[in-house]
Amino acid sequence: MPPSLNSSETHLVLIPSYDSGALVYDVVRAACRQWTPVWVVVDGSTDGTTAVLQEMAATDPGLRVFALPKNSGKGAAILHGLDLAAREGFTHALTMDADGQHPVERIPDFMAASIGAPDAMVLGVPAFDVSAPRLRVQGRKVSNGFANLETLWMGIDDSLCGFRVYPIEPLRQVMHGQRWMRRFDFDPEAVVRLCWRGVRPINLSAPVKYLSADQGGVSHFRYLRDNAQLTWMHARLMLGFLLRFPALLRRRLRAGWGPGV
Repeated sequence: MPPSLNSSETHLVLIPSYDSGALVYDVVRAACRQWTPVWVVVDGSTDGTTAVLQEMAATDPGLRVFALPKNSGKGAAILHGLDLAAREGFTHALTMDADGQHPVERIPDFMAASIGAPDAMVLGVPAFDVSAPRLRVQGRKVSNGFANLETLWMGIDDSLCGFRVYPIEPLRQVMHGQRWMRRFDFDPEAVVRLCWRGVRPINLSAPVKYLSADQGGVSHFRYLRDNAQLTWMHARLMLGFLLRFPALLRRRLRAGWGPGV
């Protein structure tokens, strides 16, 4: 692969992948053209992509591939990558999906925003096109509403988009401190719990597209299973919010009331 125009010793791209099909190769190549290093955590895939990704890494010093023996969930795969990254001195990770939904061309902009505000998290705000399923677009508004309530409107424009830059150490502490956030609940719970810790969100637009099966798109989203998981997650977070309400209210009053503070 040609070398990336942007490289960093503190910020890396982290891509969890589970049975993503051949599309993952294009996603990884495109990410490598935008940034170095890029790490892929293969979460127990059985579709044959692991071996090809490892071959790609053997010829590209900016790409590393880690294969987990069994599928443990998106959050677990990201945590595995975060732990390894922390050991090697990285401080921030841009997470993105392997299914081609996320805009790799926006990686440098998100990284620049993070480098300019290292104590913040940079959140992608989806700009959907006509390929987006209407039910999912409308349904995420419910999760966004709960996330903003649970953080007293600290400025989360979207709670579900996985295209983000996280400060690694606060996120690792949050995840190692409890047993949740290991599967589909990772993205919204991460942003709420980091807000509770005082990590400020910065919101940037991120065009998102949904690829059809004919285009190689693969989706592991299941409406009943995953919405049940989100419901249980927000029940937990609401309890945590009520316990933290006095401290959160004091923080918001000190900062000045209003969204995005």
